[in-house]
Amino acid sequence: MSGWSTEELEALAGAEELDIASRRPDGTLRPYVTIWAVRLGDAVFIRSAHGPENPWFVRAKAAGQGRIRSGGVERDVRFTTPGPEVADDVTAMIHAKYDRFGAQYVDPIVTADAVRSTLRIDPA
Repeated sequence: MSGWSTEELEALAGAEELDIASRRPDGTLRPYVTIWAVRLGDAVFIRSAHGPENPWFVRAKAAGQGRIRSGGVERDVRFTTPGPEVADDVTAMIHAKYDRFGAQYVDPIVTADAVRSTLRIDPA
């Protein structure tokens, strides 16, 4: 079990965007960045549209923790790198949720670089 309640998972899945802030070494939060997120089972996943060098992704991965807010949910969270077995399913969920916005927005988060910048979000 991921630690999310059913209500939280439904709220996060139904929200169009998610605000994410990683923690600095002193424990304070960095400014929030707005990104897309998808639910897969009892897990929530995010990706960097500009690959693993995107500054927010580098900071979140290095910190391993932060805070999210979306769909009425606000929680301290952990960021972990999932195994490759979820890559295709996360990509499919991204298409299902966001294709209505057009290829110019979706294509950057389904590239091989973007797949390498997938993070799983779990409550801290």
